[in-house]
Amino acid sequence: QLQIVESGGGSVQPGGSLRLSCVVSGYRTTPYCMGWFRQVPGEEREGVAFIRRDGRIRYTEFVKGRFTLSQDSGKTSLYLEMNNLKPEDTAMYYCATRQLGSMAFQCPIQSDEYNYWGQGTQVTVSS
Repeated sequence: QLQIVESGGGSVQPGGSLRLSCVVSGYRTTPYCMGWFRQVPGEEREGVAFIRRDGRIRYTEFVKGRFTLSQDSGKTSLYLEMNNLKPEDTAMYYCATRQLGSMAFQCPIQSDEYNYWGQGTQVTVSS
């Protein structure tokens, strides 16, 4: 059974930084895509950053230049370095995996394209 555990959330002031971690275990084959989503109560879950099995990374526009996604060599841990945080980055952040897909395409950014989810870690940006 694939399991996902996130950590690293917290409260920071605007302009601050946080590093989220995600540990994925229990899979037999490396997921096609792994990535981060975020969700504010009452709103849809939105994609943040994703990495394909071959290492290709995709960022959504609102985090480019501020967030950096990385992965360990064993492809069991995923990290999201978040810099210059803004109040609008406040959300529950979720790690997710999609097991199957074509290498002809980038990782999808829609939440319904992902099969497994962690419980989330809260990020709050406030002065």
